[in-house]
Amino acid sequence: MGLVYTNAVLVNVKDEARTFSDSFLVDTGATDTIVPSNELEQIGIERRRKRSYELADGTVVSYDVGVALVRFEDEETAIDVVFGKNGVEPLLGVTALQSTGFIVDPANHTLRKMSAIPLK
Repeated sequence: MGLVYTNAVLVNVKDEARTFSDSFLVDTGATDTIVPSNELEQIGIERRRKRSYELADGTVVSYDVGVALVRFEDEETAIDVVFGKNGVEPLLGVTALQSTGFIVDPANHTLRKMSAIPLK
């Protein structure tokens, strides 16, 4: 399976004029979305809590987490966003995908809209 990217916009929930736009790597192995800290600070996202995350190599690290809106593929949802190291590649996690009803189409390297979001 190749890499899948989507253009996304993070929006400050308290001031929707403050946004961050970029190409995000879609990462179905990541629960939450991660963005460089300096970008989140620039648009005024508040650090609300710390959360522990397990990385791919098994290492457990603690990151600050805030709340933002994310817009991509003509959808919008509220998400937890992780304050990553400056320069980290923005990753769109599976929570944002599930909340908006998208799955990864590995054959075409794109996102595909589900016909319905499961509530079962």
